[in-house]
Amino acid sequence: MKLKEIYELAIKTGMEKDPRPREEIQRVLDEAKKNWEESRPPQKDFFDLDSLENPYADTRILAGDKEQEVKRILSGIDLGVGEVLLAERLSEREKPVDLLLSHHPQGKGMARLYEVMSLQEEFMAGYGVPINVAEGVLAGRIQEVRRALLPQNHNRAVDAARLLDYMMMCVHTPADNCVTAYLQEFLDREQPKTVGEIVDALFAIPEYQEAAKVGAGPQFLDSGSKNMKAGKIVVEMTGGTGGSPEMFAQWAKAGVGTLVCMHISEKNRKAAKENHVRIVIAGHMASDSLGMNIFLDNLSAAGIEIIPCSGLIRVDRNGEKNL
Repeated sequence: MKLKEIYELAIKTGMEKDPRPREEIQRVLDEAKKNWEESRPPQKDFFDLDSLENPYADTRILAGDKEQEVKRILSGIDLGVGEVLLAERLSEREKPVDLLLSHHPQGKGMARLYEVMSLQEEFMAGYGVPINVAEGVLAGRIQEVRRALLPQNHNRAVDAARLLDYMMMCVHTPADNCVTAYLQEFLDREQPKTVGEIVDALFAIPEYQEAAKVGAGPQFLDSGSKNMKAGKIVVEMTGGTGGSPEMFAQWAKAGVGTLVCMHISEKNRKAAKENHVRIVIAGHMASDSLGMNIFLDNLSAAGIEIIPCSGLIRVDRNGEKNL
């Protein structure tokens, strides 16, 4: 496959698994087109043309020729300068790498991560939270994340990849959409009744089994919560990064009993507890791995070799049905 085909497949996969209605995704693309048409120099000179066809600002080709063929990928949850140098070492051992594929965004994908957080607004609305309320509780948090990204050295790993002539790409929200859809369907099918049963159910998934071996498997946060009723279960694992503590009161009003998350901040944990919303932590690396694996299986099926690194727990599901 060519690099541009992998990129296009990432966008297509993300849109297929996106929790938002298709018309909302199209609205995002239409808004980008309107902004492009109305922009004037110098802003137009720096406009992100990818946004006209890609609604995920945290998923981008970062280095390399789009027409170049990809036969072997070094893929991980986080790729830094160390992983770029690892690719060089692999080449010395006759395993040349064509593409460095990161889950967490790098470069311009990281600089604009906050833009995908509006997905959380529509996600909450889909579960009964009024859209105006969802926008209100997330607005401050989105700006907080935007400010936090400003001082970061976004292009450090990308510069290293360019210097060593590697293609580089990040796939963030599309993979997170995959794990969210997969786990929601899984738990809807399993129908666990308690918080403990949710955790037990997750252990049936290989990525979580492997994570448990190193002490990072699924768990409930508060002692004594194992036998608490789960109520309505929502898998909340997409939309850039963690949202606002104000969300949990709205989740409770919408009738949600348990949120299954990759991770949670301490202030959000406290807010969830105050609003009697149960939290199950599935695990960060394992959940990101599951989402990436669903995407990577498409590349593996096309004959591309995947070398996992940097926290990616690689599980190939090409032999399974009903993925």
